[in-house]
Amino acid sequence: MPVTIVTGGQWGDEGKGRIVDMLAAEADIVVRCQGGPNAGHTIVNDLGKFVLHTVPSGIFSERSRSVIGPGVVISPAGLAAELQELAAAGIDISRLLISERAHLIMPYHKLFEHLDEEGHSGTLRLGSTKQGVGPAYADKAARTGIQAGDLRDLSSFARRLKEVLPIKNRIIEGVYGNSPLNADDIISAIEPAAAFLKPFIGDTSIPLHDALGSGKRVLLEGQLGMMRDLDWGAYPYVTSSCPSPSGMVAGAGIPPQHVDRVIGIVKAYTSAVGEGPFPTELLNEDGDWLRKQGAEYGATTGRPRRCGWFDAPAVSWGSRIGGFTEIVITKLDVLTGRETIPVCTGYTRAGQPVSRSEAAYGWQDLQPIYETKPGWSEDLGNCRSMADLPIAAQDYVAFLEEQIPAPISMVSVGPQRDAIIMRA
Repeated sequence: MPVTIVTGGQWGDEGKGRIVDMLAAEADIVVRCQGGPNAGHTIVNDLGKFVLHTVPSGIFSERSRSVIGPGVVISPAGLAAELQELAAAGIDISRLLISERAHLIMPYHKLFEHLDEEGHSGTLRLGSTKQGVGPAYADKAARTGIQAGDLRDLSSFARRLKEVLPIKNRIIEGVYGNSPLNADDIISAIEPAAAFLKPFIGDTSIPLHDALGSGKRVLLEGQLGMMRDLDWGAYPYVTSSCPSPSGMVAGAGIPPQHVDRVIGIVKAYTSAVGEGPFPTELLNEDGDWLRKQGAEYGATTGRPRRCGWFDAPAVSWGSRIGGFTEIVITKLDVLTGRETIPVCTGYTRAGQPVSRSEAAYGWQDLQPIYETKPGWSEDLGNCRSMADLPIAAQDYVAFLEEQIPAPISMVSVGPQRDAIIMRA
């Protein structure tokens, strides 16, 4: 069974891209399964530093084919620009294939998300990136979406747009009081991107199933993390797709029985972008220190990320729902310089202990219970085995493993490809 899944085990931004980049060296196909340009995967390799928003992180591998699956939503102009930037940097983009069934983010989707987010408050304000991802998925579910396959024939695209746009304009004018959008303007604006993307668009199921049938290795790349999953995350502060492994196989078009490895990526601490509950968030100098040391700013928005200590109950929840067979700890090096490092091992609410089952629905009003571990001062950047780590860092990793229901297989101590420690 030749399929490996890489997904986030926290609130997103865990460092999935660099792990996919590393694993892609042994993969035949790398598939981006869900989400859209609302999150960025940062890659540092011999060619430089890259931030990918829609293109799979396997694009840098000389042997892998990259696939954007039907579960992804695509901004045509944004994806075309991303690919052109990669090509200009000397990256071979010819092995990319875009599913004809992937849905398009249209100008009205971005407009709706901007207007909605600006007009909402309280629990309705989600901290959206305003990339139009949520409204695009809403149209997909409402069966009023436009698919990437329509870009291969602009007359087909125009026909579909002119069916849908009057519905959107009634909302734009009647609800928001804005001027309606013009179909011809949208068509003219999208034409260059459509022409550029057309050669990449096709049926992704055939090469995937051919690869599975011949025993080739397929790597599935998720976006965001388990706590942002539409079904199992901290609703309503979630994304509009399912970054859980079950959602990823659906978004790739792969039967689940082919999966033999599910890797959950988590930071040695916790970070999040957007609104919503975050039990271990640090609104003090410790949070500022983590943000500075970890360079915690959104790859898509540039917004400062919210930072806090490692939340073992949240990671355990994601691991159980996601069926993680192993966990990778990233950014252990960021914690260098701390005398002590707290780890959340449970919660209270209104002074009473809260079971993990009770905490998993809502996540509001939780107070963390911390156990504090010794820190270390040594630089970890050149460590390549567990024995190279200071004893306190070894103990910290071992303690995290005791708190979560899956073994820690790798530890990252820097952004470079080789800054990885393999554990037995």
